[in-house]
Amino acid sequence: MATLDGRVAIVTGAGQGLGAAEAEALAAAGARMVLNDLPGPALDAVVERIRTAGGTAVAVPGDVADMATGEALVKAAVDGFGGLDVLVNNAGVLRDRMIFSMSEQEWDTVVRVHLRGHFVTTRFATAWWRDRSKDEGGPVYARIVNTASEAFLLGSAGQANYAAAKGGIVSLTLATARGCARHGVRVNAICPRARTGMTGDLMGAPPSGPDPMAPDRVAPLVVHLAGPSGARITGEVFVVHGDVVALLGPPTVRAVFRAATGTWTAPELDAALGTVFTADPPRPGFVCEETLPLAATTFGEPS
Repeated sequence: MATLDGRVAIVTGAGQGLGAAEAEALAAAGARMVLNDLPGPALDAVVERIRTAGGTAVAVPGDVADMATGEALVKAAVDGFGGLDVLVNNAGVLRDRMIFSMSEQEWDTVVRVHLRGHFVTTRFATAWWRDRSKDEGGPVYARIVNTASEAFLLGSAGQANYAAAKGGIVSLTLATARGCARHGVRVNAICPRARTGMTGDLMGAPPSGPDPMAPDRVAPLVVHLAGPSGARITGEVFVVHGDVVALLGPPTVRAVFRAATGTWTAPELDAALGTVFTADPPRPGFVCEETLPLAATTFGEPS
């Protein structure tokens, strides 16, 4: 079903892995594609595969965290295809290290590519949609799919930079959904699991048969959120992999404490909080591990 016929979509990090799978799926659904990644044969190969399959695609290579690249992507969509309807933010890198060993560059690189990269493209896309909405006197067709990660739910120990950036992307998703709703913009985040060049060492070799962690297992949800059915979905976070699409709920209030006299004292706090925090040694409590058993296996071991 060509659910995106006539639509124009941007995908970042489209040279391989999830971005390539998402770009090809959007093109197969009828979207005309503007693809971004660092310059090189990988990005060119995805463009060529889309064209060979009968689709339309152009490459706009560049650093996704540069403002000039974000501006060039939107300009390529508008000038080349007459508009912009969908933005899929996928570009990312890993620089895994324990927090006490992490270098300044390892922190800055990951936060820059993931979080700033999402901001840059979102800034130019939403500005264009806002102007169109004002011109047309009402909401326009506008979809953003951001890429977060379960790392932000789990507080992944060796990925403080990555987990922080992905948590920031979720917050960016929610703020953009609230701030741009009146213009028609629908913004959601996915936390995908997929065997890619970035995760291959962690997940290990694929099975001999169909790979349940193949990137193309994630793409159908991206196409759905980008399509007409995405009109009623915004400000949501999904975990997606294999045959699983899990909709996350918002954080909940676990306990409420009130000072008897209106002002807390040290003994009162100790007495109140001591009823909850009893484990010794303590373990992080503000984590979500409920998503882990959704797949029979992810990293080569049964969940």
